Amino acid sequence: MKVAFLGDVVGRPGRRAVHLWLEENRKEIDLCIVNGENSAAGFGLTEKVAKNLFSYGVDVLTGGNHTFDKKEIFQFIDNYPILRPANYPEGTPGKGYFLIEVKGKKILVISLMGRVFMECLDNPFFVFDKIVEENEADIVIVDFHAEATSEKQAFGFYVDGRATAVLGTHTHIQTADLRILPQGTLYITDAGMCGAVDAIIGMGKEEGIYRFIKQLPVKLKVPEKPERIQVSGVIFEVDKNGKIVNFERIFQIYKRSEDGSYTRWEGTL
Repeated sequence: MKVAFLGDVVGRPGRRAVHLWLEENRKEIDLCIVNGENSAAGFGLTEKVAKNLFSYGVDVLTGGNHTFDKKEIFQFIDNYPILRPANYPEGTPGKGYFLIEVKGKKILVISLMGRVFMECLDNPFFVFDKIVEENEADIVIVDFHAEATSEKQAFGFYVDGRATAVLGTHTHIQTADLRILPQGTLYITDAGMCGAVDAIIGMGKEEGIYRFIKQLPVKLKVPEKPERIQVSGVIFEVDKNGKIVNFERIFQIYKRSEDGSYTRWEGTL
């Protein structure tokens, strides 16, 4: 079974990049999971955007600290395979995990959020324990949305051997530590971002620089027509015993043409 996990989708450029990548690769993938918490103008998720992503071939959307930025999500989150972090308090709208069947295998997809420099939610370590204890699955995939690399690594080792894959999100910068942990769990600190390349974690450079120079609030905006867009993530293969047998990072750039379309670009950053 082949699974693709794509990191945080940032606005229209990110959605465009995901669409292009899935047009090229979706037929080879059995399950596609995408972090969608920044996919609507960089903050949150709308129903229209969610429908678009699902129409591209996305199977599950995971969340994070921006999940509820667009208040309309309360009206539709339960109608689609959209996850918010499972360690939100009991009674929060939405689900924190999905148990789905693909090719005869039960796959448990969990969305969790770290607590260091983030909102003070329930302990994600213990929430993972509870979910796994209550749900029998052949494959367990976790989107761990967190700021601190140390917390992400600690979680990875904590669930090593119990989770099939722990894929970090939130910081938008793909890390170079994709590997198999000692007990067999596939791990990466951050899967990266889908969005504008020449931007500050997917948002406009000017606004980002202004905030750091002036120390004043300014509304961050997603670039409208970036010259280059990217897809970042991880693709991996699981055998019939639930063991990871192949894995690699996804990092693909698309360059804008004069007519406004984007084509695959083999250059480097």
